[in-house]
Amino acid sequence: MEYKYATEFKCVDDGDIDPDNSDEYTKMLIQKGYLSDTTVLVVLVGPNTKHRKHIDWEISGALNHKVGDGYGGLIGILLPTHPNYGEKTYNSDNLPKRLAANVQSGYAKLYNWTENRKTMQERIEEAFERRSESDKIVNKSIPQMQRNTNS
Repeated sequence: MEYKYATEFKCVDDGDIDPDNSDEYTKMLIQKGYLSDTTVLVVLVGPNTKHRKHIDWEISGALNHKVGDGYGGLIGILLPTHPNYGEKTYNSDNLPKRLAANVQSGYAKLYNWTENRKTMQERIEEAFERRSESDKIVNKSIPQMQRNTNS
Protein backbone atom coordinates (compact mmCIF):
# COMPACT_ATOMS: atom_id res chain seq x y z
CA MET A 1 0.00 0.00 0.00
CA GLU A 2 1.45 3.33 -0.99
CA TYR A 3 1.02 6.11 1.54
CA LYS A 4 -1.17 8.71 -0.19
CA TYR A 5 -1.19 11.58 2.26
CA ALA A 6 1.30 14.27 3.07
CA THR A 7 2.98 13.62 6.36
CA GLU A 8 3.92 16.36 8.74
CA PHE A 9 4.54 15.51 12.34
CA LYS A 10 3.93 18.02 15.10
CA CYS A 11 4.10 17.70 18.83
CA VAL A 12 3.96 19.91 21.88
CA ASP A 13 7.37 19.58 23.50
CA ASP A 14 8.37 20.55 27.02
CA GLY A 15 8.90 24.29 27.09
CA ASP A 16 6.75 25.01 24.01
CA ILE A 17 3.92 26.36 26.15
CA ASP A 18 4.57 28.51 29.20
CA PRO A 19 3.29 26.64 32.29
CA ASP A 20 2.25 29.97 33.79
CA ASN A 21 -0.40 30.43 31.08
CA SER A 22 -4.01 30.02 32.13
CA ASP A 23 -5.66 26.69 31.33
CA GLU A 24 -8.02 28.34 28.84
CA TYR A 25 -5.15 30.03 27.01
CA THR A 26 -3.17 26.78 26.95
CA LYS A 27 -6.18 24.89 25.52
CA MET A 28 -6.52 27.55 22.85
CA LEU A 29 -2.82 27.28 21.95
CA ILE A 30 -3.02 23.49 21.69
CA GLN A 31 -6.19 23.51 19.59
CA LYS A 32 -5.48 26.45 17.30
CA GLY A 33 -1.69 26.44 17.22
CA TYR A 34 -0.89 22.73 17.15
CA LEU A 35 -4.05 20.87 16.13
CA SER A 36 -5.81 23.19 13.68
CA ASP A 37 -4.60 21.26 10.63
CA THR A 38 -4.26 17.83 12.23
CA THR A 39 -5.80 14.99 10.25
CA VAL A 40 -4.66 12.15 12.55
CA LEU A 41 -3.57 12.40 16.18
CA VAL A 42 -1.17 9.69 17.32
CA VAL A 43 -1.09 9.37 21.11
CA LEU A 44 2.02 7.71 22.51
CA VAL A 45 0.76 5.95 25.64
CA GLY A 46 3.13 5.28 28.51
CA PRO A 47 2.24 4.28 32.08
CA ASN A 48 1.48 7.88 33.15
CA THR A 49 -0.16 9.27 30.00
CA LYS A 50 -3.65 8.85 31.45
CA HIS A 51 -2.75 11.31 34.23
CA ARG A 52 -1.82 14.24 31.95
CA LYS A 53 -4.47 16.92 31.36
CA HIS A 54 -2.69 18.27 28.27
CA ILE A 55 -2.95 14.84 26.61
CA ASP A 56 -6.69 14.87 27.29
CA TRP A 57 -6.94 18.37 25.82
CA GLU A 58 -5.02 17.29 22.69
CA ILE A 59 -7.32 14.31 22.15
CA SER A 60 -10.40 16.46 22.74
CA GLY A 61 -9.12 19.09 20.31
CA ALA A 62 -8.43 16.53 17.58
CA LEU A 63 -11.97 15.19 17.96
CA ASN A 64 -13.56 18.62 17.51
CA HIS A 65 -14.84 19.42 14.03
CA LYS A 66 -12.38 21.53 12.08
CA VAL A 67 -13.70 24.03 9.56
CA GLY A 68 -13.46 22.54 6.07
CA ASP A 69 -11.65 19.37 7.11
CA GLY A 70 -13.89 17.41 9.47
CA TYR A 71 -12.59 15.52 12.48
CA GLY A 72 -9.14 14.22 13.26
CA GLY A 73 -8.47 10.51 13.19
CA LEU A 74 -7.13 8.96 16.39
CA ILE A 75 -4.79 6.11 17.23
CA GLY A 76 -3.06 5.14 20.44
CA ILE A 77 0.39 3.54 20.49
CA LEU A 78 1.29 1.58 23.62
CA LEU A 79 4.92 2.17 24.45
CA PRO A 80 7.06 -0.71 25.75
CA THR A 81 6.85 0.84 29.24
CA HIS A 82 3.03 0.62 29.29
CA PRO A 83 1.60 -2.17 31.49
CA ASN A 84 -0.50 -3.57 28.62
CA TYR A 85 2.26 -3.50 25.99
CA GLY A 86 2.46 -6.82 24.19
CA GLU A 87 -0.83 -8.08 25.66
CA LYS A 88 -3.71 -9.28 23.48
CA THR A 89 -6.14 -7.20 25.54
CA TYR A 90 -5.81 -3.94 27.38
CA ASN A 91 -7.20 -2.51 30.59
CA SER A 92 -9.08 0.69 29.74
CA ASP A 93 -8.18 2.03 33.20
CA ASN A 94 -4.57 2.22 31.95
CA LEU A 95 -5.48 4.60 29.11
CA PRO A 96 -6.53 8.23 28.90
CA LYS A 97 -10.31 8.12 29.40
CA ARG A 98 -11.13 9.88 26.11
CA LEU A 99 -8.85 7.56 24.12
CA ALA A 100 -10.31 4.46 25.80
CA ALA A 101 -13.88 5.59 25.01
CA ASN A 102 -13.02 6.08 21.34
CA VAL A 103 -11.25 2.73 21.11
CA GLN A 104 -14.35 1.13 22.62
CA SER A 105 -16.65 2.94 20.15
CA GLY A 106 -14.53 1.78 17.19
CA TYR A 107 -13.45 5.28 16.14
CA ALA A 108 -9.88 4.88 17.41
CA LYS A 109 -7.51 1.93 17.34
CA LEU A 110 -4.87 0.91 19.85
CA TYR A 111 -1.59 -0.69 18.80
CA ASN A 112 1.71 -1.76 20.31
CA TRP A 113 4.79 0.31 19.49
CA THR A 114 6.58 -0.63 16.30
CA GLU A 115 9.57 0.79 14.50
CA ASN A 116 8.24 -0.54 11.19
CA ARG A 117 7.59 2.58 9.12
CA LYS A 118 5.28 0.84 6.63
CA THR A 119 3.13 -0.55 9.43
CA MET A 120 2.83 2.90 11.03
CA GLN A 121 1.94 4.48 7.69
CA GLU A 122 -0.80 1.90 7.17
CA ARG A 123 -2.20 2.56 10.65
CA ILE A 124 -2.21 6.31 10.10
CA GLU A 125 -3.89 5.88 6.71
CA GLU A 126 -6.55 3.66 8.29
CA ALA A 127 -7.18 6.30 10.98
CA PHE A 128 -7.46 8.92 8.23
CA GLU A 129 -10.11 6.80 6.51
CA ARG A 130 -12.03 6.22 9.78
CA ARG A 131 -12.63 9.97 10.02
CA SER A 132 -15.72 9.32 7.89
CA GLU A 133 -17.14 7.37 10.88
CA SER A 134 -17.51 10.52 12.98
CA ASP A 135 -20.79 9.25 14.43
CA LYS A 136 -18.62 6.94 16.59
CA ILE A 137 -16.70 9.83 18.21
CA VAL A 138 -16.98 10.07 21.99
CA ASN A 139 -15.86 13.52 23.05
CA LYS A 140 -18.38 16.02 24.36
CA SER A 141 -19.84 13.61 26.94
CA ILE A 142 -16.47 13.38 28.72
CA PRO A 143 -15.49 16.45 30.76
CA GLN A 144 -12.00 17.73 30.04
CA MET A 145 -9.45 17.08 32.76
CA GLN A 146 -8.89 20.14 34.92
CA ARG A 147 -5.64 19.01 36.49
CA ASN A 148 -3.01 16.31 36.27
CA THR A 149 -3.73 13.33 38.49
CA ASN A 150 -1.53 10.90 40.37
CA SER A 151 -3.79 7.90 40.17
